[in-house]
Amino acid sequence: MRFTDLAQVVGENLLAHRLRAALTIIGITIGIAAVIAVVAIGQGGQAVIISQLESLGSSRYFEVTVDVMRGEAPTSDTFRLQDATLIKELSPAVEKMAPLSYASMIDVRRPHSGGKPLLSQLYGTTPDLIYALNMKVEKGRFLSNIDVDAHARVAVLDADLAKELFPDTDPLGKQIFIQDVAATVIGVMQKPPSSILSMMNQTVYLPITFAQEILNSRVIFQLCGVAVSKEALPQAIEDSLKILNKRHPASGVHYVGNSMEEQLSRVSKVTSVMTLIIGAIAGIALLVGGVGVMNIMLVAVTERTREIGLLMALGARRRDIMQQFLFEAVALCLIGGALGVLIGAGGSVAVALLAHWPPLISFWTILLAFGFSTCVGLFFGLYPASRAAALSPAEALRQL
Repeated sequence: MRFTDLAQVVGENLLAHRLRAALTIIGITIGIAAVIAVVAIGQGGQAVIISQLESLGSSRYFEVTVDVMRGEAPTSDTFRLQDATLIKELSPAVEKMAPLSYASMIDVRRPHSGGKPLLSQLYGTTPDLIYALNMKVEKGRFLSNIDVDAHARVAVLDADLAKELFPDTDPLGKQIFIQDVAATVIGVMQKPPSSILSMMNQTVYLPITFAQEILNSRVIFQLCGVAVSKEALPQAIEDSLKILNKRHPASGVHYVGNSMEEQLSRVSKVTSVMTLIIGAIAGIALLVGGVGVMNIMLVAVTERTREIGLLMALGARRRDIMQQFLFEAVALCLIGGALGVLIGAGGSVAVALLAHWPPLISFWTILLAFGFSTCVGLFFGLYPASRAAALSPAEALRQL
């Protein structure tokens, strides 16, 4: 049977049963659209998260912490304020190094405000943090070494916290209370370009010496560093770990260093796995649509038994009969796949616009969707096609 004849016969059969074919196509369309949308939205979200993480810290950024995978937690003896200074002095690979203490759910309020205090994050640190995390000051200035040495009662607010505390006035020079301790606002940080990384919002930055007084704790949770170059990053981490192990041999913890590249790699793996899992769940709808294709084709074989008998009587080979039914199943899936790609792409674009990130609909994703829909048609159409081809001409002709 020629391809043109085969296509004509398949088209006529589909048109003869429009409603049944449409319902079958809808099942495939939903499955393909779900897979396309999930993959595109997942890849777009992953790209935005990674981009924002990259903008959050320098490409030369690294941090030194204790090994939390071993269940370790820092104590007052794990890090000292002098550690950051000594690492910068002793390691030629380290350019910046900032100790970091932090706490959450800290009360911050204006004096005589009469309202409820805002629950904010508190970061106690040194001037080097602004270089490590690519932070920018919008008004005033950031912390200085003089502030740290003098235990100065000064604070730098992020943009959101400044707006909440001082909606109608300039916060610079104004007084705030942090856990009922007075401090003077000396700067306001620039608002991040995206709200995806909201972990830095509602944050107050203090000299680490002042923060330790407020928290009544000398625990430093980590050291945030910047290498002199990206190539020197491994050496910077190695030097930092050696110096810390030498300075604190009895600390009882294991120091570990992580670069921004390693953190991005972990985030990428997690988001990829999540996209894969959700995509697999969405693929179940496609399998359900494939079962619908098989069901419809089996019904078609039963209904067209007389037609099959006539074709065989006129000289059609079993291969011709099998090709006809198999091509019909594949045609249903391809039509559903094309519609699914359009709907899935449109849906992912709509979601991406609402979420303010770019949908990543690659050529390979579309090609994979069409290939998968073809495979579904072949897989679920093979049994009905082989059953039609296996009919005995004599038995089929008895239906006349």
